[in-house]
Amino acid sequence: MPDPALARIPRDALPPRLGDLHDAAMRDRGEAVLIEAAGNAPETLEWYYDRFYGEMFHRGRVAVRLKQLARMKLSTLHGCAFCNRGNRLAALEAGVTQAQLDALGDPASPVFDAAERAVLRLAEQIEMSNFDGHLSPALHAELSPHFDDGQIFELGMVMAILTGMAKFLFVFDLVSREAACPMTAPPASQGAEAAG
Repeated sequence: MPDPALARIPRDALPPRLGDLHDAAMRDRGEAVLIEAAGNAPETLEWYYDRFYGEMFHRGRVAVRLKQLARMKLSTLHGCAFCNRGNRLAALEAGVTQAQLDALGDPASPVFDAAERAVLRLAEQIEMSNFDGHLSPALHAELSPHFDDGQIFELGMVMAILTGMAKFLFVFDLVSREAACPMTAPPASQGAEAAG
């Protein structure tokens, strides 16, 4: 379980919007440490959920289903247990199939069409531990039959924000991780040593 250095604001002391996010996190993800820590600066998480997700992720130039597919690919690569639990539900609701979720590790799988394969390959370039990631001419050519450059830019921006958010969540120890997470969890005694 996450053990952040930041104070965790109790559910009943959170502002209404964060209270709703807390309830949703508990229902869909089984934990709400992120929301409790965000109670220290509620406007930041409200921006993330309401502006980033509300205006760019769920609207924008690219179909939400493709953004959900990319988000699930990234959270799987990043090993974010908190993210994966909720992202799986949202991806299925947006029309990503269970077969596609099961095949995320193999973009060449026949369960993906050419546009989906290109999105997954872009996600592999942007993922946190790929320090050599690059939108090569070949990858651009793979994306271009399906997306104009504005849509490709949006996909990149969405994936970059999600990847940066994942790094933040891990550095601040705000979410549970899976064994596949490239960032190791801090030792359990670290929080006690810092406090003492």
